[in-house]
Amino acid sequence: MLIGPDDGPQSALQLSFRALFLLAFGILCVRVAGRKVFARASPLDIVVAVILGSNLSRMMIGKVQFMPSLAATLTLVVACRLLEIATLHWSPLASLLKGRPVVLVRDGITDPKAMHRHGISDADLAEGLRLEQEEKLQDVRLATLEGGGRISIVPKDR
Repeated sequence: MLIGPDDGPQSALQLSFRALFLLAFGILCVRVAGRKVFARASPLDIVVAVILGSNLSRMMIGKVQFMPSLAATLTLVVACRLLEIATLHWSPLASLLKGRPVVLVRDGITDPKAMHRHGISDADLAEGLRLEQEEKLQDVRLATLEGGGRISIVPKDR
């Protein structure tokens, strides 16, 4: 068999076929999960990405049975996609899986309790300002910690 046995040694050629097959399978899984998985990572996206990478690497080197692991990995990716679709229709699930936005700054005034609760330092906030091309906190109408961990800024002049 091209991919080799699940138990016992595999040849370099068999491991190479496994690697090529898993590359194609990994791309298929990412396409099924949706492009968002690696663009703006939610906690669900991160867990799926880590498990997907772990499963694929273990299958490639023959540490687990190939076909059952392939089925389990595909099941995980499809379940992730179904959960994403479910979050569109049920907001409590969306809040659980994606998080809710948290206001950090309103009209140039920071909310130190919100920043502390979510582990956002003054340096983190300053970085968020710079990434949005804002220099001064006083020029910010709203700064929000988004569900994916990014700080979004709405300037006062817009």
